[in-house]
Amino acid sequence: MNIWIINETVGSRIHGMVFRPYYFAKEFVKLGHKVTIFSGSYTHIYSKLPVVNGFSTNENIDGIEYCWLKTPVYGKSQSIGRIINAFTFVAKMFLLNKKRFGKPDAVIVTSPTPFSILNGYWIKKRTGAKLIFEVRDIWPLTLTEIGRLTDRHPFVKFLQFFENFAYKNSDKVVSVLPNAFEHMKNHNLIEEKYILIPNGIDVDDAEKRTRLSDDLLSKIPNDKFLVVYSGKFGISNNIEVLLEAAEKLKYNENITFLLVGNGVEKENCQKYIAERELTNVILCEPIQKSSVQTLLQKCDVCYIGMKKLHLYRFGVSPNKIFDYLYSGKPVISAIEAANDIVADAKCGISIKPDDSDEIVRAVNFLYAKTSQELEEMGRNGHEYVVRNHSYSELAKRYLDILK
Repeated sequence: MNIWIINETVGSRIHGMVFRPYYFAKEFVKLGHKVTIFSGSYTHIYSKLPVVNGFSTNENIDGIEYCWLKTPVYGKSQSIGRIINAFTFVAKMFLLNKKRFGKPDAVIVTSPTPFSILNGYWIKKRTGAKLIFEVRDIWPLTLTEIGRLTDRHPFVKFLQFFENFAYKNSDKVVSVLPNAFEHMKNHNLIEEKYILIPNGIDVDDAEKRTRLSDDLLSKIPNDKFLVVYSGKFGISNNIEVLLEAAEKLKYNENITFLLVGNGVEKENCQKYIAERELTNVILCEPIQKSSVQTLLQKCDVCYIGMKKLHLYRFGVSPNKIFDYLYSGKPVISAIEAANDIVADAKCGISIKPDDSDEIVRAVNFLYAKTSQELEEMGRNGHEYVVRNHSYSELAKRYLDILK
């Protein structure tokens, strides 16, 4: 098949997030299919910006044909500039001469922003291609339940049009969230169209473990029980509650917390650590994805947390949890959602969110375990993620709906 993937924020192993479309594309290519990804030249989540000369630039990455469309730079992620960026991409997709990419058999329009569904629908009508709408974040619901907008806000109503349009005109709707249909059915999606394909792990990439920097290695203690958080420092990640737990565990000099990443809340974390003189917390810069497994091997326990939000009634599928499970380390999960991956995998302990005392209890619980018990939990997680969340297997399920 000739498969097209469309969104203004699709990344690659070179450019960074978002990785999911790249991993699926790579697997599709391995199975003999042709894949073209149409993406924008700028998003705040790229770690390295693609070089685009003129209207667009083509680039082949791991057998995937990328068409980078020149889009404007914006400031804050929540700004009118980001919306202009997204609609510039949509407009340029209409103007782009797409004949050189061949006639597509299937078009995947992936979120978070749903605007590219207009491009997908137009291509479907022109070529007869099968149209898949992939939902990673439910918009505009995410804005009304996490942001400050109400469902009466003009922009929310504007987004709602695109969501409803996508559900009505797509051949299939793929979601990473196990309970998302409970929301989608209220916007006229019929059950026969709904497909669950969660996030996962690229085993090949996970095994390509690059060395950590000397600076980071010098900060990681070898004689401590190390609890690691690796990822985004966002509001929803609830890092402050983890720091509160670290403060309460200062009495145990054998336990240290390692926080690796970046985001809007990092400065607040730095202030919290400094004001309370937390010597048991190490704060580090983000690392390349290829170094994540190298980092996790040096730790004893992995932590993931999210604020308690009604939005998670539809489930969660956070990428970092699959990295954690693959590492073979026990996991503390402070998430209240429709699904519980850690409980399903029997690879750690699940606790209530927004409660530092719960984190203290979980850390002490695992600290008291023998190395053999910790290894068994970690092994459960590794086996579970390889069995259920390998992108090589998920891609085969995806191809079944593209045919």
